[in-house]
Amino acid sequence: MTLLNVHIEDNYIVIGSKRRKMLTEHGCNEPFKDRFWCPRKKWFMKGPCPFMNKIECGNYRQMCGSL
Repeated sequence: MTLLNVHIEDNYIVIGSKRRKMLTEHGCNEPFKDRFWCPRKKWFMKGPCPFMNKIECGNYRQMCGSL
């Protein structure tokens, strides 16, 4: 059972039955209502991530071990 299916198609983000052009280059911090999508965690966060993209996030995790 899937609660809400989120995926990226070309330059579009699909959240459930909604489809719109991505606001960010890599899909990080895509807003949806009052939450922000994290493609690494595949979950919605309460606030925006401080990183600009998945590469910055990955570099931080490699240096510090976790978020």
